[in-house]
Amino acid sequence: MAQVPQTFFDALAVRAWCGLALDALGRAREEIDAINVYPVADGDTGTNLYLTVESAAAAVEAVFEGHEAGGGPGPRPEAGPTLADAVHAMAHGALIGARGNSGTILAQLLRGMAQVLAGDESAGRADGQGLRLALRQAADSARQAVAHPVEGTVLTVASAAADAAGAAEGDCGAVARAAHEGARAALAETPDRLAVLRRAGVVDAGGRGLVAVLAALVATFTGETPRDLHARVDAGAGPPRGATECADGAVVPDPAGPAFEVIYLLEAGDTAVARLRQRLDRLGDSLVVVGGDGLWNVHVHVDDAGAAVEAGVEAGRPYRIRITHFGAGDVHTTGAGRARGERAERAVVAVVPGEGLAGLYTEAGATAVLARPGEPPASGELVEAVRRAHAREVVLLPNDAELRHTAAAAAEQVRAEGIRVALIPTRSAIQGIAALAVHEPGRRFDEDVVSMTSAAGATRYAEVTVAERQSWTMAGICQAGDILGLVDGDVAVIGQDVTATAEAVLDRMLAAGGELVTLVLGDDAPESVAAHLETRVRAGHLAVDTVVYHGGRQGAVLLIGVE
Repeated sequence: MAQVPQTFFDALAVRAWCGLALDALGRAREEIDAINVYPVADGDTGTNLYLTVESAAAAVEAVFEGHEAGGGPGPRPEAGPTLADAVHAMAHGALIGARGNSGTILAQLLRGMAQVLAGDESAGRADGQGLRLALRQAADSARQAVAHPVEGTVLTVASAAADAAGAAEGDCGAVARAAHEGARAALAETPDRLAVLRRAGVVDAGGRGLVAVLAALVATFTGETPRDLHARVDAGAGPPRGATECADGAVVPDPAGPAFEVIYLLEAGDTAVARLRQRLDRLGDSLVVVGGDGLWNVHVHVDDAGAAVEAGVEAGRPYRIRITHFGAGDVHTTGAGRARGERAERAVVAVVPGEGLAGLYTEAGATAVLARPGEPPASGELVEAVRRAHAREVVLLPNDAELRHTAAAAAEQVRAEGIRVALIPTRSAIQGIAALAVHEPGRRFDEDVVSMTSAAGATRYAEVTVAERQSWTMAGICQAGDILGLVDGDVAVIGQDVTATAEAVLDRMLAAGGELVTLVLGDDAPESVAAHLETRVRAGHLAVDTVVYHGGRQGAVLLIGVE
């Protein structure tokens, strides 16, 4: 549905901008991942930016849903959230969902904007002057968050956008357009300011992502999408400095650089964070600490990951800790850890939500990528999994509708290495099981993919989970703690008991027929639920078989499939 251009920067404009930015990064993700050479050539900047904005957009949507449900602050919740509500949610969502170096900086850019836009809560909206000030604060606060700012990066692009906006006159549309043009011009010059980009023949990946976000800002206020900039500036350029190029063209990160990327959220006071910055700066590089008001997102590249986490423990309470190894065989390696010897003819790579399912997929011959609750894999992890499978032909099963862009970016990257990849758009691990059940490596690749796709498409999927907050659903209003039964991605049942909700979901699914019911139990599922559902199936559907698997810590209490 087409967006209606916004005249002022209000809550609706924030919502529209987040949606347009997410769409723009979704389209540009593969391109941005492909040109990612600085600070580490790990091929995931586009994905990290997308996931960061996705978290920001989800937080803004939650604020609007809360008001629509009558739960918003103030005496008239039907009036909708204020600008302050929306920008605070956007900044907080970006902060807690920030991924990688560029995602962390983008989170601080959004936080800087929020500090200005939320300043005059009585106004409820900002004009062109407010947007100019917000972009200036964004660029300045992001630069301050980086321990050692480097020119030719997203920081340079952000500063150029703020400078251009500051010289512009007119409404929000005029200011946004000037900021985008300034950013676009600065992006084109990044190879002249950073040798690693010039040698690779690309512009800065983080800056490219910011230009996409600013293009979405222009579209928010004008309804027009500005023209894009080609990311590669010299097709004949060689590999980046500090990296080597493999025979297949893959760029391998500098082995002399830090071994680990460490990211975590931290609850701590300002004084403790100031000491933490000094300690982490001595431990490694690419240090970015963003946030405030007691909650921070910490990003650093180090050789001693344990020391980086220990420093966070001493400063406050770190959580959502992510440690990624840049060395051979890791998700950030673009070729050095590749298995030797003859390639297999065909392999299946699948994302799975729990340890139990990972074991099941592995036993069936697939290469499993574990997606822990709240931590979806980045495209770099999928790329490395495909390489680890060491096959000429690969079938990729994302098993989650939210991973479609990530999986597509990974598939495009490995195709450039000469690997034939087919992406089957499975939306659940249940559909992946169905696809894997008919997989036959001995037949022609196209025939195998068609058969697996057909099996997945013929499988209805559901999950039983616990609501995290009050919200509107297809089945009515749910409260935090309610048991939700989702069928094919939509809430169909709201209940108070896991077994009763699962029973209602299963009855709905079997009403359309079926031959096989698959149950995947999470760690939090009641011990008796599987036996209860099996008994119900036998009593009401004599020709239907049931299989049960244990998925472990998979997020959902129970997964159900009917095929």
